[in-house]
Amino acid sequence: MPGGHSSLLDWPLARKCPMSAPPALGVVRDGPPTRVRLPAGAGEAQLVWLITRYDEVKAALKDPRLSADETRPGFPVRFPVPVDDRPSGFMRMDDPEHGRLRRTVAPEFTGRRVRALAPRVQEVTDQVADALASGPRPADLVGDFAATVSALVIARLLGIPDDDTAFFLEQTRIMLADGDPALSLAAHHRILAFLDETARAKERAPGDDLVSRLVVNHVRTGGIDRSELLGILKLLLVAGHESTATQIAFSALSLLTDDGLRARVLADGGALLPEFTEESMRFWSIVQDGVVRQATEDVRIGETLVREGESVMISLLAANHDPAVFPDPERLDLRRDATGHVLWGHGPHFCLGAPLGRLEVRLALGSLFARLPGLRLACASSGLRFREHPVFLSLAELPVTW
Repeated sequence: MPGGHSSLLDWPLARKCPMSAPPALGVVRDGPPTRVRLPAGAGEAQLVWLITRYDEVKAALKDPRLSADETRPGFPVRFPVPVDDRPSGFMRMDDPEHGRLRRTVAPEFTGRRVRALAPRVQEVTDQVADALASGPRPADLVGDFAATVSALVIARLLGIPDDDTAFFLEQTRIMLADGDPALSLAAHHRILAFLDETARAKERAPGDDLVSRLVVNHVRTGGIDRSELLGILKLLLVAGHESTATQIAFSALSLLTDDGLRARVLADGGALLPEFTEESMRFWSIVQDGVVRQATEDVRIGETLVREGESVMISLLAANHDPAVFPDPERLDLRRDATGHVLWGHGPHFCLGAPLGRLEVRLALGSLFARLPGLRLACASSGLRFREHPVFLSLAELPVTW
């Protein structure tokens, strides 16, 4: 086994983490491959194969024999929302339906389109950083900055009023929390109702925004139906702000707990911010356990035979800490070429929002530390609290002062 890195790790992967290193990977198994029990959001826990080696993770992510279709019998459901109660989000679908729906929004997230958005994103990050600087101390860098930045960016892209960001931030938090499934389901319905109302408003008066373009170019032409539209919008809204907010917060935390790293990253006007952003994404690997697949036929992954009907959990976290690919992986290293990390996935389900997420993190950190050069933690790093849910490891709050 390259670098002694086993194919399978002990469950769970949800961790508390010291500030000097990313979340612990669990107990590495050197014995034969085994299966782990995956907790389920709305049903009984299931045994799944846990894939952790970098090369095997990449192979699994692009293997068409491993289905993402959560409506398949026996597919592990990670969220407390019944499968038959969901609109058709393409992240949880296979081709050709996946490709058909993905193509409706892919033009919105090309590199060229995202570069054109940079001035608008910069405006948001500067606005929120200024508000933070003029506000009370101590402040919560998660709620008062990271979440606000990401929520405003996705809201303005979709054409949602700024005043509605507090609503969908709160509903997303409730929906994704581990806890009462009934509360999560209710929040899910409130988000769908909100998006349906938004789409109907755009039907009456289209504007220059993503929701209007989907309605005009795809719903009115019969390319997608209303359920598919709501599935796309929910995916963009929830994934579009939650993951970015989490990454901004953890990246800022790294700079707040390492003065030497902070000095190097921010020198020369933040010249190393792009490299730091990429390595921070690899280092923190915030995705918990959301990548589940089910074998449609027998599939061999390394030395392990996954039989038809069995499921796998693909650990992006473990792949990004595979020492065979990233030597000394639990060290944040600015000299490392981290561009091959798989935080955003790989293959046909590679995250469309990756270019926008990178841009938001980089510009947010630049604005934050330029306006608040004296920024520091307002508590001991050992006292930080974490939220753990089936998608992202995230900070409950990040108290700061200046």
